[in-house]
This record gives sequence, structure tokens and C-alpha cells, in this order.
Amino acid sequence: MSKFEMPKYHHPDFTQEMFANAPDVKYKPAEKDGVVPEYYHSTSMYPEYFKINGKWKLAEESRMDSCVILCDDGHLEVLEPRNIKKDDKVLLGRTERCEEGIYMHCHGFEETCEKLDDQFVFRQGRSRETSYARDYDRLIELMKYEKEHGGKIVWAMGPAFAFDKSARAAMQALVENGYAQGLLAGNALATHDLEGALLHTALGQDIYTQVSQPNGHYNHLDVLNKVRRSGSIPQFMKDYDLDDGIICSCVNNNVPFVLAGSIRDDGPLPEVIGNVYEAANAMRDVVRDATTVICLATMLHTIAVGNMTPSFRVLKDGTIRPLYLYAVDAEEFVVNKLLDRGSLSATTMVTNVQDFITHVTKGLGLMD
Repeated sequence: MSKFEMPKYHHPDFTQEMFANAPDVKYKPAEKDGVVPEYYHSTSMYPEYFKINGKWKLAEESRMDSCVILCDDGHLEVLEPRNIKKDDKVLLGRTERCEEGIYMHCHGFEETCEKLDDQFVFRQGRSRETSYARDYDRLIELMKYEKEHGGKIVWAMGPAFAFDKSARAAMQALVENGYAQGLLAGNALATHDLEGALLHTALGQDIYTQVSQPNGHYNHLDVLNKVRRSGSIPQFMKDYDLDDGIICSCVNNNVPFVLAGSIRDDGPLPEVIGNVYEAANAMRDVVRDATTVICLATMLHTIAVGNMTPSFRVLKDGTIRPLYLYAVDAEEFVVNKLLDRGSLSATTMVTNVQDFITHVTKGLGLMD
């Protein structure tokens, strides 16, 4: 049984004068597809409330840098500006303390109910010298809690995992034991992981000894070609009787994965989405109902996923809980990019991700 205690959410006190006297939020129809009105309101990662016909409503599915649409049924929908359609009712306002019928609620959870003058604050930076023992313990208990309570853990991963035998085995154990409900990656992670499954190498090096194999620089290219000949990753697995590693375990356990393309991709694999906006939409579909997101050794995916996720999640029963975001990388610069997301929802750790994943897996009792 997990020892993790989920923080309770405290709604704003709408009986206060500032809420009662606030005007209704204004809106303006979009003039054309993909073009928002001047002075539109851009969302943050925090819970945001809008006064509609005298009542305050929460935009339940928010994300960074998006627009809020007032639907005909009164529902508030959050959309990226590129997805706005002509005549959508786009909410307006650049203030966030009720002046224009908009309120951003930064301190709704107990752990962030601090008396701060600023609505949006930056955290103290973290470095290689930071102690992460408590963070590991808390993450392990959080993951147990998510599994016990039907949470959704999504992983965003760079290719570093595919280069190490133990890291691949650790992630496979997490998938097989219900600690992964989604995977976001690129062509490289999947390609080298499948190379490891077929040839026991990644970029031509043995994934255990790290010894370069003869003509090993061809290995990932040959694997790409074989997968493309098979037509899909699942068919490739059948053709070569593979069940080893990260991607194979996702396929075998029906864990959805999104492979976003890059301009430098070899191949790519058939499942790679080459259109950047289609890839972004597919990624957001996976993180849409995530409750914990763990980003590992991938700067671009970490920043992208961070912008796609709010700091909270509204559950089906109406309960509001934190959405936990972890960013783990060997470079301080990468993880510190996300330190402005608020003290509760983002945890950053500067460490080797291969060590990180094996430590977490052992903490969960899945590896010796």
C-alpha cells in the first residue's frame, strides 16, 4: 500500500468581494481559422476561472499558451491558436485577479498555499549537488499510488535508455507491471531499442559491454530497413520473434506510444509521425488525462510536454488533484527550463537517467 498522500485542492472563496464584484469575462469571435482576436487571454499551467453569466467556471483541460473558447453549451474549451476556427468565441483579458472576469488560482493545493504577493513565482535552481533521496522516495510512493488508484503515468524518453542493457530491462519491468500508460519518444529511442532487441547493440555498440561491433554503424540502418520491410513495428516483432526491451513491452502490453519525427531522422520507422503538428496533437492525446508525467533525457520532448500539461487534473468525479511532472537529465540547463511551473507540480533531478530508472525500478521491488 502506498504511503503517498494526495494534496487536497482548495477552491477560491467566490463569496469574497473581488469575485462578487467582478464583471463577466468578455469574448470576441475569431475572424478566421487560426487567427485569434487582439487582447485574447493566454492560459497558464494553473487552474483558471472565468466569470460567465455571473458564475465562475473552471477551464478544466488547460495548458500553456493557449486560448479559451466559450462553447454554445457554456463549456470552456482550451485550444491552441492554430486550432481556432472562424467565429469561435475567444475569451479576452490580460489580467488575472478578477479585474476582467478572470482569476488564476496558483495556490489551490495545501503545499502551495503560501502567502506570496506574486501569482507566478520561480523556484530555486537545482544542481548535481542537490540531494534527491527524498525525491526518489516520493516518486516511488507516488507511482505506487497511481497504480493503486487508476492513475495514468506517461513517460517521455530520449534514446539514452536504449544504449544500456539494465536501463532497457528496468523500463520493460515498469511497463509490464503497470507503471506506464503512455510513452512519448522519437525515432531514435525506438530504433535503437529495437536494434538492441534484434542485435544486442545500440548504434553498433554492445548494450552491455559497450564494445563496438564490426560494421556496427550499419546496425540501426539495417534494423530500420527491416522494420520498414515488415510494414510496422508489431509485424517486425512477429517476423523476428522479438519480445525484449521498451518498445516490444509497450506493444505486448497495449501501452500507446507516439514517435514524433525530426528533420535528422534516419529511416524513419513506419510509426514515426513526420508532420510536427500531427505529432504534437498525438502527444497531447496521450498526456490529456495523464496524472504523472516523467520526462527523461530529452530536452525538446521535456519542454514540449511541459507546455502541454497543466499543473492540475480534473478527475471524472470532479475531484481536482495535482498533475505531477518530473524532469530528469544530466544537464542542469534542461531541467531548470521547467522550474517556473510551480513548486508542487514540477520536480527536477540532475542525474544520469540510466541510473535513475534502475533506482526507481529497484525501489518498486521490480529488480534485484
